[in-house]
Amino acid sequence: MAESAAAAVAPSAELLEFPKKDKRRMLHAVYRVGDLDRTIQFYTEGLGMKLLRKRDIPDEKYSNAFLGFGPEDSHFVVELTYNYGVTSYDIGTGFGHFAIATEDVYKLVENVRAKGGSVTREPGPVKGGKSVIAFVKDPDGYMFELIQRGPTPEPLCQVMLRVGDLDRAIKFYEKALGMKVLRTIDRPEYKYTLAMMGYADEDKTTVLELTYNYGVTEYTKGNAYAQIAIGTDDVYKSAEVINHVIQEVGGGKITRQPGPLPGINTKITSFLDPDGWKTVSFLL
Repeated sequence: MAESAAAAVAPSAELLEFPKKDKRRMLHAVYRVGDLDRTIQFYTEGLGMKLLRKRDIPDEKYSNAFLGFGPEDSHFVVELTYNYGVTSYDIGTGFGHFAIATEDVYKLVENVRAKGGSVTREPGPVKGGKSVIAFVKDPDGYMFELIQRGPTPEPLCQVMLRVGDLDRAIKFYEKALGMKVLRTIDRPEYKYTLAMMGYADEDKTTVLELTYNYGVTEYTKGNAYAQIAIGTDDVYKSAEVINHVIQEVGGGKITRQPGPLPGINTKITSFLDPDGWKTVSFLL
């Protein structure tokens, strides 16, 4: 009886293969800022992004702006949210950084410095390697890694989040979201391991960098960084697969059942991964 009941609810092989066949793409990252115009100015003048659109929602007491290096329908962008009267947020210890690929890190760092940005790591090769990087901080304290790289269709190239169990996180993003492990790096001398995950090669798209620091299983989330958004062909199938993977890996939660947003036809579902990081899936 128990076996037959389990078989009745077991997902089909076709459903489990759906994330690999789904035409997914990372759409945007959402986070909160204390002065929207100040951040827009820094991102456009200091980092070279374009302001794609801006809107004010007085009934709900917030404004937001979308910025990136190309149109939203083909590029990963950031969605900045300003809540009326809130001038600062706690970023927490779990969020790491965003990354921007550029052909000249040194020039971009000087531009950031000229626009009042804080340079937390001067440009230069990484220890033991040839990659040239730098780190800068925006007016709200969000970190940006600047990576020297040849021409790329997606300069806004990484979102880094810290996780407490890297193997579990990899399994979740592979099975629930259809991402591929592009590479892993273990640096025992610095006591961390990371995995780059995404839907295409690192030099062609935005990737998720998951970092595990030896012995650290939990991080604070703060109230600044909100979520990433990923496009899907079917939010209902996506939610069904995610729910199954949550049970399989023993962590995560559906926070919004699939369906249209009130008043508009956009269909979404949202969920937390095993470390509590939120993702929203949008119907493309």
